[in-house]
Amino acid sequence: QVQLVESGGGLVQAGGSLRLSCAASGSILSINFMGWYRQAPGKQRDLVAAITGAGSTNYAASVEGRFTISRDDAKNTVYLQMNSLKPEDTAVYYCRAGRNQFQFLTGWGQGTQVTVSS
Repeated sequence: QVQLVESGGGLVQAGGSLRLSCAASGSILSINFMGWYRQAPGKQRDLVAAITGAGSTNYAASVEGRFTISRDDAKNTVYLQMNSLKPEDTAVYYCRAGRNQFQFLTGWGQGTQVTVSS
């Protein structure tokens, strides 16, 4: 079993930055995919950024060039560095682990709220 703990959300002005953290524990050797998702009120939950065990990354078009996903294997933690934040980035952000993008090892956690004021 894999457990995840998300942290790092908050309130920031447009143009500001935040860094989200997702700490994994448990059967972490089975993880080959880590993704950050977000859900704004009244909208569906979408993948924002992902990183594989090999280090490959991909991003949603709306955050490309502003957000960076990275990982620290020594700390079993994945980060989402968010720069040049916009009000439309306001959402609850979730991380999720899996063998790949479609085979998840975890459910949805409590998420962390990111609010960007204009």
